[in-house]
Amino acid sequence: MHKTGDVMLGGLFQVHFFSIFPELSFTKEPQQLTCHGFDILGFRQAQTMIFAIDEVNRNSKLLPNVTLGYSLYDNCLTLGVGFRAALALISGQEEQIILNETCEGSPPVLGVVGDYFSTCSIAISTILGLYRVPMVSYFPTWACQSDRQKFPSFFRTIPSDAFQVRAMIQILKHFGWTWAGLLISDDDYGLHAARSFHSDLGVSGGGCLAYLEALPWEKDLIEFQRIVDVMKKSTARVVIVFAHEGQIINLMEEVVRQNLTGLQWLASGAWSTAAVLQTSDLMPFLGGTLGIAIHRGEIPGLRDFLLQTHPELQHDNSYGNNMVNQFWEFTFQCRFAPTPSGWVENGGKVCSGGEDIETAETGFLDVSDLRSEYNVYKAVYALAYALDEMLKCEPGKGPFSKKSCATLQTLEPWQLVYYLEKVNFTTSFGDQVSFDENGDALQIYDIINWLWLPDGQTKVQNVGVFKMSAFNGVQLTLGDKIFWNFESKKPPKSVCSNNCPPGTRVVRKKGEPDCCFDCIPCSEGTISNNSNSLECFGCPEDFWSSPQRDLCVPKKTEFLSYEEPLGICLTTASLLGTFICTVVLGVFIYHRRTPIVRANNAELNFNLLLSLKLCFLCPLLFIGRPRLWTCQVRHVAFGISFVLCVSCILAKTMSVLAVFKAPKLAGGARLKWFGVSQQRGTILVLTSIQAALLVSASPSPQKNTKYHNDKIVYECVVGSIVGFSVSLGYIGILAILTFVLAFMARNLPDNFNEAKLITFTMLIFCAVWVAFVPAHVNSQGKYADAVEVFAILASSFGLLVVMFGPKCCIILLRPERNTKKAIMGRGAE
Repeated sequence: MHKTGDVMLGGLFQVHFFSIFPELSFTKEPQQLTCHGFDILGFRQAQTMIFAIDEVNRNSKLLPNVTLGYSLYDNCLTLGVGFRAALALISGQEEQIILNETCEGSPPVLGVVGDYFSTCSIAISTILGLYRVPMVSYFPTWACQSDRQKFPSFFRTIPSDAFQVRAMIQILKHFGWTWAGLLISDDDYGLHAARSFHSDLGVSGGGCLAYLEALPWEKDLIEFQRIVDVMKKSTARVVIVFAHEGQIINLMEEVVRQNLTGLQWLASGAWSTAAVLQTSDLMPFLGGTLGIAIHRGEIPGLRDFLLQTHPELQHDNSYGNNMVNQFWEFTFQCRFAPTPSGWVENGGKVCSGGEDIETAETGFLDVSDLRSEYNVYKAVYALAYALDEMLKCEPGKGPFSKKSCATLQTLEPWQLVYYLEKVNFTTSFGDQVSFDENGDALQIYDIINWLWLPDGQTKVQNVGVFKMSAFNGVQLTLGDKIFWNFESKKPPKSVCSNNCPPGTRVVRKKGEPDCCFDCIPCSEGTISNNSNSLECFGCPEDFWSSPQRDLCVPKKTEFLSYEEPLGICLTTASLLGTFICTVVLGVFIYHRRTPIVRANNAELNFNLLLSLKLCFLCPLLFIGRPRLWTCQVRHVAFGISFVLCVSCILAKTMSVLAVFKAPKLAGGARLKWFGVSQQRGTILVLTSIQAALLVSASPSPQKNTKYHNDKIVYECVVGSIVGFSVSLGYIGILAILTFVLAFMARNLPDNFNEAKLITFTMLIFCAVWVAFVPAHVNSQGKYADAVEVFAILASSFGLLVVMFGPKCCIILLRPERNTKKAIMGRGAE
């Protein structure tokens, strides 16, 4: 198909499916090859190029005063035919070339639109690249053609297979399909896709291939049966197919025979819109298929242009002139006169040329789903815009040598390549067209879905877009109206192993893909808060794993609290003891002039009550969260208050002995050594020694995690164990000394002899603290504090009750015995 112009563009299209080469006998001139099997889609693509060129020629703003012409060839789906057509385009073998004396002139074509298949495109663009003739393809997708070193003048308006694989991986990732089978064609198209899936699937989508099978080109029933058996046995519910229509047809025959349903098919661009597969027999199996398709576009006015297609009644039967006639014959199943021999006799129709093309059911006029045609349209406009920019160049400001510009008379193809690399325009449909450094157009694919309608009809609907954005990177957009060919009407689940929940880690199954694994719970103190985590991570020092092992939570804290029952009981006992001491002190102050109070050194009684009050208050420092000041004060208060108590009792015991024993031992003159001043001095000296011992032990708060991994035990740690032990030992020595002296004075004459009470008091005191030592050593945390508080309270109550209980009974209940006579009665007798 040819039309002359100021600038010629070439085109390579698949208008026939098959070609027949003449027999080469080398004894006579060979005949021209013949092609058969008319392809409506390929013819419409060629017509779209003619429409785009006519539209450019009518546009006064684009290439003014320049008319584009075209030379379109049919490649007959054969590499040899397409290659020969390309050479004819760039060399002008079928044209009369007139050059000037310097052998300069415009080339036969300035650029080529095509070819349809990647195999032909690779071969042709390799040759065109040697002469830097730009080739803008509309359908080849092989990623290898993005190599600018090998294909310096190759451009395309369709994304490469590498981008198609990325689109499929994003769909898998979107629906959580990590376990899928892959079927490929046994050619470069399928093998390149398989390599891309192997390298990108695990990295980008976190998925694995359950199986990889190559579909044979021939109809090998045994091989197809084996492949379908593999699909049936696999647990993968998603099947990705990178193959061609003929291979899918052969595969589906076996799928139907074995009734293999329940699969979600993911189709590559080679068959995602194939109408031959959208039949009532196959839709029960292929319904709901998701496919990657060339971005759909709209070309205003194309349908009206196609309606103007009419045969040439006065044709010379040459191949170039009767292309439209062949279309007409194929569409209406007729033959133009002169008809082949026997055509009419066998009932064949004769074409009149007046048939109504709108009544034909070939889909030729259906422009609702323009995909490859839209790419042809963009390819023509890319060449036109590049040529327009080149001709707008101002002399002296050009991009070439010495800032020169290209002219229509001296134009060379490589100059157009320069402008093609910089072309950037927007189509009437709103799509931006430009090429990157590899000659690839802006990456965009439509995501389509095969809809199986209730009446049995099929429809291919757009459900999303996958595109590359300069600002947002790769973007997948999917709608919510996808048809799922399952009872649940929801996406299927296709995983080898379910995602490990947070709190577990992945353990790979030996000899199986990475997507097949077991989930092992994290150990205590470690967590994993992500699905499919390969390892568990330890929590910080003050944190512990939650019961679900999915996050670190602050460790529970443990100390003797005022809010817990044990703390409440001990606090109540402490305050009760303090209150009783206060009451007893008040009673003694009120009755301070009575004989019972004055009999045994009233000052020592008051000092003893005050020290007991301090002993009862000490436990309050052991309750609550330990802090530096409470830790330091608690042991000082405990040590000094108990030494003060025992010192008072010791002084009281020594005074009793002095009264009854000293006259016999050393005479009355020696009583002055046991007076009030000596008693005060004794108490002060003994207490000072304890204070000095406590200075060496400087307690401090500590967070202890040794007792429990999930708890922080707050406790006071004694700075010096030796110092603390000496302090306790010192109290014990004073208590034992007091006990011995009191035991010696137990039988002294007096109605109210305190020596017996002191003996019993010290016996209780020593018993409590002897029991305290092993109990305290075997207790941890708050229970160690509770044991110490209990020992303090028990010994304090023992001192209070035994020392002051009888006296309070006499003062309050038996006042008749609170007389000097009653107290000294035994002595008087």
